[in-house]
This record gives sequence, C-alpha cells and structure tokens, in this order.
Amino acid sequence: MRFTRPISIATLGAVLILAGCQEEQAPQGGAAFPPPAVAVITVKAEDVPITNELPGRIAATRTAEVRPRASGIIVERVFEQGSQVKEGDVLYRIDPAQFKLQVDSAEATLRRAQATQAQARNDAARQDQLKKSNVASAQNYDDAVAKLAQADADVASAQAGLATAKLNLEYTEVKAPISGRIGRALITEGALVSANGTENLATIQQLDPVYADFTQSATDLIRLRKALEDGDLMADNNSAAVKLLLDDGSPYPQPGKLLFSEAAVDETTGQVTLRGEFPNPDGDLLPGMYVRVQIEQGVEKGAVMVPQQAVQRDGSGSALVYVVTADNKAGIRPVRVGRAAGTRWVITDGLKDGETIIVEGFQKVQPGGEVVPSPWDPNAVAKDAEKEGAEGAATEGDEKPDDAKADEAGKAEGADAAKTEQAK
Repeated sequence: MRFTRPISIATLGAVLILAGCQEEQAPQGGAAFPPPAVAVITVKAEDVPITNELPGRIAATRTAEVRPRASGIIVERVFEQGSQVKEGDVLYRIDPAQFKLQVDSAEATLRRAQATQAQARNDAARQDQLKKSNVASAQNYDDAVAKLAQADADVASAQAGLATAKLNLEYTEVKAPISGRIGRALITEGALVSANGTENLATIQQLDPVYADFTQSATDLIRLRKALEDGDLMADNNSAAVKLLLDDGSPYPQPGKLLFSEAAVDETTGQVTLRGEFPNPDGDLLPGMYVRVQIEQGVEKGAVMVPQQAVQRDGSGSALVYVVTADNKAGIRPVRVGRAAGTRWVITDGLKDGETIIVEGFQKVQPGGEVVPSPWDPNAVAKDAEKEGAEGAATEGDEKPDDAKADEAGKAEGADAAKTEQAK
C-alpha cells in the first residue's frame, strides 16, 4: 500500500504564483512583442571649426594719466567725473596770475631788444655810408656791424623768452591728452601741483575698441600649429575669429579679431598670451572685466559628429553607440570620443560617414534586436513643452465657464429654497 506525501501549503502557493507569472508574461494569442520605436540620425562627415574657450580680461586700448605741466594752485576742475572727454578738452585750471606777469615781462624785454636792434641797424648803415666816402675808419664800421649782430641775437632771445612765457601760461589749462572716458578726480581745488612732480590728476581710458587679453597653453598652441602644417586642419590665411562670453555666460554680440600672440612663454605658468580687439560702442566692456574668449584656431576636415546624448557608457566607462543596420537591427559599437563642439561630440574612431545611430529610445533596445527607426527631431522636446502649455491654457479657459455655471446653479437653488419657505 503506497502513501503519498502531503504537499505543503507554502509549496503549493509558490507553484500557483509561478504559474500565474508565466501566464502574465506569455503574450496573449501567442503573438511576439512589437519592436521598439527609436529616433535615429545618419552620421555625416563635415568640416568642424576648432573653437577653444579661454579665460581673459578686458583692457583699454589707450590709457593716459593726466599730469600738470605748470606749477601752481588748482583753482577749478572743469570735467565731470566718469564722463567722455575729447582730446584737447580743458580738465583743470591752474592759477594763471604769475604766468601772465611773466608774459608781460617777456614782452617788455622783447620791445627793449627791438629798440636796441633798430639803433644798431641805423649805426651800421651810417658807418657803411661813411666808409664808402672814406670819412670813417674800417674799425668804426666793424664795431657797428658787431653791435647790430648782437642786437639781432638779443631780439631772438627775447622772442624765445616770450614764447616760453606764453607756453607756460597755456599750460595753466590742463587738457586731455587723448579722447576717452575719464575716471575720478584725484586732485581737488586748492591743491598745489608741480610740473616736476609725480602726482596724477586723473586717468583717461579709451574704451572703444577694447582689448581682451587671454592665455593659452603653449602645448595646445604648438599642437594646433603642427596640425595645420601637416594638413590635418584648415586655416583661412592664418586668421582667427574671436568671440566673447561675459561673466554670466551670455554671448557678447560684437565679434572681434585676433591681433597677435606673444612670442614668449610665461616660465611660471607655461602659458602664451594672446590679444583680441573688440568694438565697444555701448561701453558694456570695462577694463578688468573677466570674460571667456572663444577663438577659432582651425577647421577639422571630415569630422564625424554625433549628439552628446547618443553616446552611452558601459560599466568600465568606455563610450559606445547603438548602430542600426540596413535590416533595422540594433548593435553596440565601441567608439572613441574627442572634443565637444556645442551639443555634439567629435567621434575620432568607431564610426564612418553614412552609418545610422540611435539617439533616443535606448531603454527598450536589445543588442541584435529589431527596431523601428524614425528620424530624430532635436526640437521635439521644446515642441512638446509648447504643446502642453497650450493645452494647459485651454483647460484653464474651459474651467472658468464651469465655475460660472456652478455659481448660477447655486443661486437658483437658493431662490427655490426661499420660495418654499414663503409658501410654508
């Protein structure tokens, strides 16, 4: 006689659960799962500019320190601090009284010298006539000629003294040496200044255009130049387009030009200094401002570019992409990622021109499995957001009439209740 072992309740429950899971996993009617839909692009080789983003500072194209050329007391400040001044504008006035006296004295000295000159000229002419008549001696004639020459020299010296006195009087008006924006006043009225002193009355900076001084690693610069020489890169007459990014990341609208690169390397940092020039008509760029300089230093020929989101990473951190074959099968392809260009990566190895890769829909893809590809729209996210916003606004608009209807219904019920109470 055979006795069967009773099946435990736990074992029986596990069997039933497993059977239920298998039934849920099995597709109804025996049909296979449809292949997942993915968004793809076709890789195309293109010429990509090599743009480097480097740190820099803004500097004025011309800077002049306003200094006095005459000694005296400052009696007036003419300019407005922080304003635009033109070359030759009067900025300060020094007390001119003593310099006017010097001009008057120089004019008197000149007149005295001119009078002596006139007398010496007449004496020389008289002695010349007497010499011709054999009345005067040759010695008297020579003395008269010498006195005339001395008088001429005295007149020339007096004229130079008068010009110096007038120039010193002119220097009592301290003028702007260049056009630009003047800073704060460093000297006030009543201060004593000296022509031989080192005091600075104000500073003028020319801010249109401005310089952007930035640095680049000497190693990177040498590598770029070698690539240009080897023909791996292209350049347009060795010119470079330069753009600015402000401290907050916003782009500066005016493009610039590269002026030069330093011929020496800073021994402490290993950096080479470069300078760009940018127009500044609105005065947005100020000296000392921190900026990021984008400089185009060549063009890479036949570069393979993919969107950054198309590149995935495996467990070891290696880069890979999903490639779609002609029969719509997805496969994993290891790639080597180079530099970034905007929102795309430069693929230096692993992809060829004309291959199709997956950009969206990785979660449902199995290596070797079939997929349903469709062209990738980079603006799809923005379009969906706009669509959702429009639908939300329409929904809010539809809710307002319902609220109004509810208010009307409430008012009607209140009126009916009042009539019932009156009837009672």
